[in-house]
Amino acid sequence: MKDQEIRAKCLELMATAPAVFISVIGEDGFPGIRGMLNLRNRAQYPNHEHLYGTHDRDFMVYITTNTASRKRAEIKRNPRIALYYSHPEKFLGVCLTGEAEIVGDMNIKSAVWVEGWERYYPETGAPGDPDYTLLRILPVEARGWLAGTKFQFQIGS
Repeated sequence: MKDQEIRAKCLELMATAPAVFISVIGEDGFPGIRGMLNLRNRAQYPNHEHLYGTHDRDFMVYITTNTASRKRAEIKRNPRIALYYSHPEKFLGVCLTGEAEIVGDMNIKSAVWVEGWERYYPETGAPGDPDYTLLRILPVEARGWLAGTKFQFQIGS
């Protein structure tokens, strides 16, 4: 399978996987994995499609978390993370590695905000809630498997 086909399959997986798993390095030096909302999922978050429309080449991802979470503290200490998307029944999985950055731009935070998240951020119930943290990940590498074939590529190349 050609590189462009593999990249297209990865992007389609990111747009359809029900969840994304994030691995961060804990204070003890060991990785910890958590399931997160897949904000690139077109069916679950149709209003987010415009956020990712120009990011097919760089595979950019947004993740939300609570400011008070252990995960945010771990990422602040060590921003190197891995994201994993998978459709086991299709024998498709991709691991993206890169660094997470905390997004402070209120326009971006507002664009990502979804009605109903008030339950996660009850202090203000809005994008300006002090417990609402938005992370942006610009992966540098993708590795995975597709129908029994392993692949690896640098992102942006």
